[in-house]
Amino acid sequence: MPSSFRQFRRPIVRPRTLACLCAFMLVIVALECAVFNLPFWTTLAASTDTSAAANTLGPGLERTESGMLKVTDPTRAWLEVKADGTSAYARVDLVDASDAGKSDKSSEDKQERPLSTFHLRLADTGHKDRASRAQAVSTASPRSRFVRTDAASTIRVWVEETKGAIVPIAAVRANVRVPFQWDWLRVAVLAFVVLLLMLWRPGSRLWRTRLDPSDGRQRRMLALTLAVPAVMTLWAVGWQIANAAPLSFHEPGGYTYDFDQYAQTADALLHGHTWLDLPVPQALADAANPYDITTRNRLLAEGVTPIYWDHAFHDSRWYSYFGVLPAVLLFVPYQAVTSLWVDGGLSLPTSAADLLIMFGFLVFACLLIVRLLARIAPRTSVASASMIVVFFLLATNASYLWFRTNFYSVPIAASLLFTCLGLWLWLGAIQPAHRVVGDGRPDGGVTVVADWTVADGAPLSLPHLAGGAVCIAANFGCRPTFALSALLAFPLFWPQIRGIVRGLASRRVRVCRALRAPLAIIVPALVVVAPLMAYNAVRFGGPLNFGSDYQMTVTDMTHYRLPSVDLPYMIVYYLLLPLRFTQSFPYLSISPTPMPQWAYYEPMVGGFFVLCPLALLAFLLPRLRHRVPRPYRGVLVVSLALAAAMVLIDALEGGLGWRYMADFGWLFALSAMPAMLRLMEGRDAFEPLADDEDETDDPKYRRVPLHRRAVRLLMMLVMFACLAVMIASCFVPGRDDSLTANNPGLFYEVRCWFVLLNFS
Repeated sequence: MPSSFRQFRRPIVRPRTLACLCAFMLVIVALECAVFNLPFWTTLAASTDTSAAANTLGPGLERTESGMLKVTDPTRAWLEVKADGTSAYARVDLVDASDAGKSDKSSEDKQERPLSTFHLRLADTGHKDRASRAQAVSTASPRSRFVRTDAASTIRVWVEETKGAIVPIAAVRANVRVPFQWDWLRVAVLAFVVLLLMLWRPGSRLWRTRLDPSDGRQRRMLALTLAVPAVMTLWAVGWQIANAAPLSFHEPGGYTYDFDQYAQTADALLHGHTWLDLPVPQALADAANPYDITTRNRLLAEGVTPIYWDHAFHDSRWYSYFGVLPAVLLFVPYQAVTSLWVDGGLSLPTSAADLLIMFGFLVFACLLIVRLLARIAPRTSVASASMIVVFFLLATNASYLWFRTNFYSVPIAASLLFTCLGLWLWLGAIQPAHRVVGDGRPDGGVTVVADWTVADGAPLSLPHLAGGAVCIAANFGCRPTFALSALLAFPLFWPQIRGIVRGLASRRVRVCRALRAPLAIIVPALVVVAPLMAYNAVRFGGPLNFGSDYQMTVTDMTHYRLPSVDLPYMIVYYLLLPLRFTQSFPYLSISPTPMPQWAYYEPMVGGFFVLCPLALLAFLLPRLRHRVPRPYRGVLVVSLALAAAMVLIDALEGGLGWRYMADFGWLFALSAMPAMLRLMEGRDAFEPLADDEDETDDPKYRRVPLHRRAVRLLMMLVMFACLAVMIASCFVPGRDDSLTANNPGLFYEVRCWFVLLNFS
C-alpha cells in the first residue's frame, strides 16, 4: 500500500493533538479571564464611594465654560480626591465630547481645543516617601481612563501638560471597580502564540512530516493559512476605500505635504502628461537655485506656497520620483474604472494599494521559499519550512511595510512582490534531471527518479523564463535597486549557459535554437524596461535619471554626497545598531544614531542582525555550500555578495533608512537558509530522495536525537524573541508614523494590557 494512501487513512487530528489543543484553549481562557482581568477581580470589594463629587483643584488649574480644565500654572496643576484604600485604581471621567464640540464652535479662541491624549502623575499625599506614578490617558481608549494608584487616603493627580493646555477631565474618581473586559485582539494574539508553540515545539508532528509541494493536503493547508491574511486584507482595503480622504495638508510658514503622489501620477498619465497637476509658485520657478535649502527657507518665510515636500521639482513642474509601475498597474485602472460612474474617477487610497501588494508578496514569498527548499533540501520537514518562511518575512522587513502604508512603502513592496514572483518562475523554468537507481538489471528494480541537480543543456521552460524576466525587469519601474536581482540568473542558469556555449563551439547546436532561452529573457525584459527608460527621458532628460536628485527634502540633493567619514557609521547602524530597552510599554525605544557629520537618517530601533539574528547564519554559507546542489549553491553565494553590496549602496545613496533594510534583508535570508536547515534537520536534509520511500524511512518516523530537539527548541525561542521585538517596534513612540499619533486608541488599549497589571 503506498505511503500516501496510508497517510490518508490516518485521522486528521490525533487524540493526543486534540487533547493538547483543548488544553491550550483552556490556558487562553484562563489567561484572558483571570490574569488580564486581574484588576476586575481585585476591585470587586471596592466601595465605589463617590462622596467627593467635586475634586479639589490646585491653583494651577481652572474650569472652562465647557467644564474642562485649563492649565494656568504647570507647577501647581493638580486635583485631589479622597480614597479609602478599597481599590488600587482611580477613574478619569471625561467631559462629554458633544458639549466640548459646542464649546469649540462658540469659542473665539481657536487654540482652546482639548488634548486627545494627556499625561497624569498620581501621588499619595499621605506617604511623602512613596514614588508617584506617571500614566497617560487617551480619549480614544476607554480602558486608559483607569489609572493605578497606591494611595489609601488622598490621591493627588498632577496634570503634566504645558501652560494653556486644555484637558477634557470632568473629575477623577477613587475607590472604583474596573469592569471585566474580554478583548478579542488579545485573545487572537494569545491564540497565535499558542498555534506557533504547537507547530514548532520539538515534538510536533510537523517535524516528522516531509515537505512535499506536490502533496494535495499540504497545498490545501497552505491555501487555508493564506486565506486568513486574504480576508484581513480585503476587509482593510474595503475599509480604506470606503473611508478614503485626500491626504494633503499645509503647515503655516512651512511645506505642503501631499501623500497621494501615486494617485496624482495616475491622474497625470490618464491626462496624457508625465508631470503632476499641482500649482507651482512663480517665486519658486524664478529662483536661481530652488534646491538650495537657504533659498527655500527664505521663500517659506515670505509666505510662498505651495512648496511640496518630497516631490521632484524640475523645469518649473512637479514630478514624483517614486517608481511609476504601481501607478500604472493599480492606480490608473482604479481611476479609469471608477470614472464610469464618477466624473473624473476616484483615487485609490495609497494604503489600500500597499496592502494589496503586500498580500501578493506574502503569497509568492511562501511559494518561493517552499520551491527553493524542495530543491536544495529534499528532506526538509514542514516545521522547518514554516519557520524559514516566517524568518524570511521578518528578514525582508515586511512588518515595516505593513505598518507604514504610505507612498514610501509602495515601490519597495512592489519590488519585493515582483522579485519573489520572478525568482519563483525562474526556479520553475528548471526541469529536473533524471537518474537511474538500482543495479541496472531487470530483477534489480531499476527506478528512474527526479534529481534537481541540473545537467548541462537541460531543457528550460521558455514561458517561465519570459514571465520571470518580466517580473525582474519590473523592478526598474518600482525600486530600481531590486533590478540587481537579475544577476541571480547567471548562477541559476549557468549549466544551460555552459551547455549553449559548448554546443555552439562544437557546432552541435544551431544558433537559432541556442538563442531561444537567452532571447526568452532579454526580449521580455526590454519590453518592460524600454518604456520606463523613455518615461525617464521625457521627464528628466536621461533614461537612467529617476529624478531623485531633484527632490525637495532636508538638503540640496543635486549637490549632496554622503561624507566619507559617515560611511562606516552607516554600515554599523544598518547591521548592528543595538536595541534600547525601557521599563515602560512597549519596553523598547528608538536607538540613537549619532554621526560625525550631518547625514539623512530615519529613527530606528535596531540594526538588521539585531532585529533578525538568525540572518547571521548566512556567513556560514561558504562552509555548507558543498551540501547545496548545483546550481542553487551559486545563487545563494551571489545572494550573499549582493546583500553586502546593497548595504553599501543604500548607505551611499539613501542614507540610513529603516525601510531600506528590505533591499538587502531578503538576500541575507536566502543565504542563511542552508545553515538553518543544517541546525534544525541535520545533514540528512540535503540528501536527495531515491524513490518512493517506505514509511519506516520517512523522516516523520525517525527518532530525533536529544541535541537536535534542543537546537529546535532554541531556534523556536529565538524566533519568538524576533517576533516579540517586531511587534514591540510597531508601538515605539518617536518612529515614523507612530501609533501614538496615527492610532492612539490601539496604542493605549494595548498599553493598558500591561499598565493595569502593574507591568509598567
